[in-house]
Amino acid sequence: MTLEQSILLSRRGFLAGACCAAAAPVLTPVTFAAMPGDNRFATIILRGAMDGLDFVQPYGDPAYAALRPRLGLTPDTGLLDLDGFFGLNPAASALMPLWQAGELSFVHAVSTPYRNQRSHFDGQDILETGGGDKSQRTGWLNRALSVIPRSAGRKAIDINTSMELILTGPNEADSWSSQSNFALAEDEIAFLDRLYAGDEAFAKAMEEARKTDMAADSLYGDARRGAGIADMARLAGGMLREEYRIASFSINGWDTHVGQQAQFRKAVGDLATAIVTLKDALGEEAWKKTVVLAMTEFGRTARENGTNGTDHGTGGLAVLAGGAIPGGKVLGQWPGLTGDRLLDRRDLMPTGDVREVAAAMLHRQFGVSPDNLTAKVFPGLGFDTSSVFLRG
Repeated sequence: MTLEQSILLSRRGFLAGACCAAAAPVLTPVTFAAMPGDNRFATIILRGAMDGLDFVQPYGDPAYAALRPRLGLTPDTGLLDLDGFFGLNPAASALMPLWQAGELSFVHAVSTPYRNQRSHFDGQDILETGGGDKSQRTGWLNRALSVIPRSAGRKAIDINTSMELILTGPNEADSWSSQSNFALAEDEIAFLDRLYAGDEAFAKAMEEARKTDMAADSLYGDARRGAGIADMARLAGGMLREEYRIASFSINGWDTHVGQQAQFRKAVGDLATAIVTLKDALGEEAWKKTVVLAMTEFGRTARENGTNGTDHGTGGLAVLAGGAIPGGKVLGQWPGLTGDRLLDRRDLMPTGDVREVAAAMLHRQFGVSPDNLTAKVFPGLGFDTSSVFLRG
């Protein structure tokens, strides 16, 4: 890590390590990238394996009610009908106006190539590196920065405790935090200026940090900066509205083995808050040119368990939002839920690759070529411009 990267990762860190050049970054949850053009792209990693069968429930599948006697809903018991077959969990009711406006879609029965659903860490690594196994060491979003047309010389910014894997790699990325307690007093800044007087690299990094901080503060106006979901999304949306064109952050809380209803309700509410706040912070004009992709490392078992929860599964759900998506649809090939149609008779059968969804959005938003998508961003992925995710 360079001195400039250390400073951009954490002002608190480099103050604490003012007597040494390497400063420990403070982990926070948002990543940004800047590049030319008006189109925006935000990814949200749903850490813990989100239960897509609870988020968008296939109440029209005859097998669903038997698999989910406690978790399953119908439109008569509060489920928000989408298309006569699928319904939205009522905890996500704040997203219904987006669905009705054609600014929200879902992709069911998708997964990464990961099939050993025992480790969240391994599953998230594969989700963020975009490879077919754990051999890949850089993030697919970082690799995409190399092949987005006209992006040379531009930078990325990460608002996180350390750079998230999805944006880790050789292409430059900045980092910032939505938290409110990173400000340096004027005497502290003066001390650092004196300490590193004549150090050109430090001076450049310090100036960049000041500019980024002032930009971040301006997004909040009179409101206090904080570390909540709305704070992260507000900062991400504001940065995307201004200079930046790519953002990534994470939402935790999706590992629902026990007592799923309450935990899932909170996590779904967090995601809905993040998406709605992103739209508000971006403003209508920028939102029209934005794609938000929320994805998770793997799905959960089709059958609920004995502790009112679900266990690690395979096929999952991706969420698409924004004014630049094919909206108001449940996309993907539905495999069905009868025993012979389940993977290993326990999991939703994946019929699509979540990497194809991400690839389609990179092509849609930034014109990344199919050759670059399949050779450099997602090695080994099959993708062409006839993808269903590019229609509409």
